[in-house]
Amino acid sequence: MPKVFITRRIAQEALDLISQHAQVDIWEKEDTPPRQEFARRIADVDGIVLWGADDIDAALMDAAPKLKVIADIAVGYNNIDIEAAAKRGIRVSNTPGVVTDATADLTIGLMIAIARRVVEMANLIPKGEWKMWGPMEMLGWEVSGKTLGIIGMGRIGTAVARRAKGFNMRVLYYSRRRCPIEDVLGVEYVPDLPTLLSNSDFVTIHVPLTRETRHLIGAKELASMKPTGILINTARGAVVDQKALYQALKNKRIWGAALDVTEEEPIPLDDPILKLDNVVITPHIGTQTLETGIKMSLLAVQNVIAALKGEPMPSCVNCHLIGKG
Repeated sequence: MPKVFITRRIAQEALDLISQHAQVDIWEKEDTPPRQEFARRIADVDGIVLWGADDIDAALMDAAPKLKVIADIAVGYNNIDIEAAAKRGIRVSNTPGVVTDATADLTIGLMIAIARRVVEMANLIPKGEWKMWGPMEMLGWEVSGKTLGIIGMGRIGTAVARRAKGFNMRVLYYSRRRCPIEDVLGVEYVPDLPTLLSNSDFVTIHVPLTRETRHLIGAKELASMKPTGILINTARGAVVDQKALYQALKNKRIWGAALDVTEEEPIPLDDPILKLDNVVITPHIGTQTLETGIKMSLLAVQNVIAALKGEPMPSCVNCHLIGKG
């Protein structure tokens, strides 16, 4: 039987499925396998099921001469050198679609949390600072009726738009491609990013991390937002220039931000952004629901099984590159 290395614990349903097709070796610890141990464990494997927080580059691929497939348990696959994999004939897959609802739910949750100062207010209670607030004290913002700007109208952006309509929000969006169901969703296309930023009360990011999108939101873009604007990022940390965001928040050039992703993960405890009251940061939990964990695990092993059989994979991201160059 072929051999497969799995870099994190996966759903039992997925483990049962892959075990019918391959010998399985699992890294049981919660942290990323150390590089040398990773290289040792993949020396004779045919496939890898890779958690999205674990990186694999060309050198590690060369440590696995039999490797045929890397199945990433994530939507974004910037943790994998897909071009290097293609040159070696290694197919790479991701897990799109199954993370949509969980990430969209969290986006709305973070929007409410920062707008209503939920974390900031909750932290007052153990300090003994709860008092009966006057009508103009400790004020946040209502979400209902505001304008939401969505950067990237893919699956997750579309799901966020649907939820925003439940709050009677006006929804603008900026994306590489026009949404084919604009009329159904009741959303408005904006042809450039500055226009979206300057007209939105909330701005939420839903684009992959690529060379083009790295630091898509920097000092210039943040200056285009309303002083009362709020930024939400549940995509990838490096899409936002975090140093520029810190300055914008510190100097009140925007009202607040809610981040499920940061440029460096885990974020260093001495990062100055952690000292600000007008930011909420969660530890990359966009997909952390039971339902999504099972679906992601199953899709990843389905990709591996298909690749090992030489069959089309459900979600290959570099198959079009294999055999070129």
